[in-house]
Amino acid sequence: MGQFVTAFTSFFSIQFIFMQVNAIDQFTYGQVLLCFSVIMMAFSVGEALGGGLATFSYIVNSGNFDRMLIRPRNVIMQIIIPNIDLTRIGLLIQGTIVICIAIPLSGIAWNISKIILLIAMVICGAVLFFCLFLIKATASFFTIESLDFLNIFTYGTRQFGRYPFSVYGSKILWILTFCIPLALIQYYPLLYLTNRSSSLWYFCAPFLSLIFICPCYLFFKMGLHRYKSAGS
Repeated sequence: MGQFVTAFTSFFSIQFIFMQVNAIDQFTYGQVLLCFSVIMMAFSVGEALGGGLATFSYIVNSGNFDRMLIRPRNVIMQIIIPNIDLTRIGLLIQGTIVICIAIPLSGIAWNISKIILLIAMVICGAVLFFCLFLIKATASFFTIESLDFLNIFTYGTRQFGRYPFSVYGSKILWILTFCIPLALIQYYPLLYLTNRSSSLWYFCAPFLSLIFICPCYLFFKMGLHRYKSAGS
């Protein structure tokens, strides 16, 4: 319930802005709500699965990770399964309500391909946010210092995703396209949904974002190879 209620503060901030303007970067109220709900739903699933990785630094420093390494099971699964956070269902419900409001207000002529694209935006976005939590966890292999600054790539991008990423300028959009491909699950598919572009690349953008899994997993494997035990 707490997750559900507090998440609506972001929704009301969008509501207040559109009491003063008719569009943001030529995107209407319903289309901005669509961006907001997709990011919120994707984040809620990604955090529910990957939020347990936030405790990974404690697992490493306490020596519990050593115990995981001698078990005949996948290490990542051992980390995330006991730490799945079902309280994030409140955030998911909120995102679902907002997307139900956004769909009729968006002015989009829906068809099968656009429905598939919308579902792909949420699912691929959830995978992408999970990868960002994995990157933060992997950093624990390389430093014992606080990693809170990495929250800008997880919780920070959730806040930025309330609006189409183009509103932050071309440089930020470039970073969110080629470095942290969040624009591939939000901005570019939105252009296709709203008929601003009929490019097949924009339709495939959410699926292309899954390439991000490879460098994230390789980074984790590199950290795992570097790990020498907590010494406890």
